[in-house]
Amino acid sequence: MSKEITSRSEDYAQWYIDIVKKAKLAENSAVRGCMVIRPYGFAIWENMRDQLDRMFKETGHVNAYFPLFIPKSFLSKEAEHVEGFAKECAVVTHHRLMNDPNGSGVVVDPSAKLEEELIIRPTSETIIWNTYRDWIKSYRDLPLLINQWANVVRWEMRTRLFLRTAEFLWQEGHTAHATKEEAIEETIKMQGVYAQFAEEYMAMPVVKGVKSANERFAGAEETYTIEALMQDGKALQSGTSHFLGQNFAKAFDVKFLNKENKEELVWATSWGLSTRMMGALIMTHSDDQGLVIPPKLAPVQVVIVPIPKPNPEINEVAEKIVAELKAKGIRVDIDMDEKKRPGFKFAEHEMRGVPVRLGIGKRDLANGVVEVARRDTKEKSSQPLEGIADHIEGLLDDIQNNLYNKALKYREEHTSSVDTFDEFKEVLENKGGFISAHWDGTTETELKIKELTKATIRCIPNDVEMEEGKCILTGNPSKCRVLFAKAY
Repeated sequence: MSKEITSRSEDYAQWYIDIVKKAKLAENSAVRGCMVIRPYGFAIWENMRDQLDRMFKETGHVNAYFPLFIPKSFLSKEAEHVEGFAKECAVVTHHRLMNDPNGSGVVVDPSAKLEEELIIRPTSETIIWNTYRDWIKSYRDLPLLINQWANVVRWEMRTRLFLRTAEFLWQEGHTAHATKEEAIEETIKMQGVYAQFAEEYMAMPVVKGVKSANERFAGAEETYTIEALMQDGKALQSGTSHFLGQNFAKAFDVKFLNKENKEELVWATSWGLSTRMMGALIMTHSDDQGLVIPPKLAPVQVVIVPIPKPNPEINEVAEKIVAELKAKGIRVDIDMDEKKRPGFKFAEHEMRGVPVRLGIGKRDLANGVVEVARRDTKEKSSQPLEGIADHIEGLLDDIQNNLYNKALKYREEHTSSVDTFDEFKEVLENKGGFISAHWDGTTETELKIKELTKATIRCIPNDVEMEEGKCILTGNPSKCRVLFAKAY
């Protein structure tokens, strides 16, 4: 089955698509640029979603839902915001179809033109802040900590399953605060939540940092990001948290009476993470044999395969193991399909990234053992049936940690520090990864470097040390290093 996957070294982009399709995660739809997320892919996304939702609620946020359609006039109220999204917007102009008088199916009814066009949300700041105007009157109404799970549409021309599609799923948090300090604290806190999720659950190490002015979210005063490094040496922006200042409060006239009974504008944040993280998971851990999933997010953490096929004695032992594993909260399944040979089943579960596979045959039962195969290292061992649940519980933790450490080692080995533009180009061309370099702080220089190399500033790391230096391109003074990389 793995022969159906293009090797990473041969064609990384095709390798990625092969895994998405062969592992039955998603496929292209009849609508150009949109995808169908298949049940197995959606099960992984559900595990991501549910864990993030718990983390949001633990930090005091609640869920709500806002309309898919946004009046066009709303996007005109915040100039920078509309400029940032104008080229990606899908527009609804009519509200009715009619039978084609020529008998060729249906056509748009010309008499059903909307008085004002509606935008299918590319993001929801405008519709939400228009709503917040009615919800916020006093300091007692603040902070307002709301999250929405939704779909959005950004009319992308070049698409790739999960990484960039015209429609995708995400969550978007939108919070309102009485003070600037509280809003900035919220923005940084949610960046931390994203980083914790990425590292503890996705086993994906990330760099926390601040975006350059050129890379900020449209309408934000500051954008905080988590950046991850994929196995081809390219970076992936994996979650962003934005300090919006009072820009949207001004645009939508959202004010509150403070404790001194004086009217003030509200301070705002927004933050989002999308199904792009499915792409991040695939590209961080998978190999030429297929998908590799961190146990904490795997829909099935353990699969039991009877050998050569199910029989009453093997079934009884398998069911006992299932009960013991489920008692520990481990997600387990038995492959009872008698139409497939064990070898095919092994390859199928390997392709789909199941972290642990247990093989049970008559000889294993006679010896009181079970064969244990781990997906990350492909190591196999015979383990006593007695205490197998405790062993598996520890093994899942070990796999989770191993995947993180392996990805961290890759990132460390592919993070370079350079002092000249020639060094920069050499590393970018031959090694890839993150490049730490001095930059003079101007958008002009940033865009010139991008034009010459296709590398962008991924972030100014949160923990960056002040260091006098010279910009790699202009030689102008620089106070710190920033991280560059080619990126998705």
